[in-house]
Amino acid sequence: MSALEIEVKFFLPDIHMMRRRVKALDSIFLGAVDETNIRYETRDLAFYRERSLLRLRNADRVTLTYKAEPPEKKNDYKIHREYEVTVDDFEMMKNILLSVGFHPEQVYEKKRESYQLGDAILCLDTMPYGNFLEIEAPGREIRQTAERLGLDWNRRILMNYLEMFEWIKSELGLPFSDVTFANFQSVENDMAGLITRFEANDGIPPDL
Repeated sequence: MSALEIEVKFFLPDIHMMRRRVKALDSIFLGAVDETNIRYETRDLAFYRERSLLRLRNADRVTLTYKAEPPEKKNDYKIHREYEVTVDDFEMMKNILLSVGFHPEQVYEKKRESYQLGDAILCLDTMPYGNFLEIEAPGREIRQTAERLGLDWNRRILMNYLEMFEWIKSELGLPFSDVTFANFQSVENDMAGLITRFEANDGIPPDL
């Protein structure tokens, strides 16, 4: 099944404070997981060139996901088309993808706590380079939820985690491509100063 995924992110200098705010709104806790994600590519990097993504995720369940550009773009939200299926065996799916010609291009890790608030899904995400809140919901409800949580709409982020990493990698001259907690242990830098440059401000992400 295909659907439009509509979301925004906010950088969290204090994830503990945001967790308290989320719980204070009587949200429903959906669980916490550690994710390992593998981004696959074609030999000629067609997915990257087409701004799409083929991802195999191992968390509380194993999912294979394809994401692509939406029919139309909006500056208020991050929107993309998404196809996703659950598969039974992570290692077997890796073998299938290799056998049909895809190769693992990048690994990225994430720790995620998920909550439901009305029709919105709230994800407190710990990435190797910082903490974020992701709000996924039908369009207008995203902004309403952000306001209920005391967030400044002008500071939303419309980039995905891998896009943010690519800029961080370039800015800091990082020698690795996998976004893992082990890789970032040796990175000594104030990430907050970099990440705030991803915020939308007037609704349009900055040209990084």
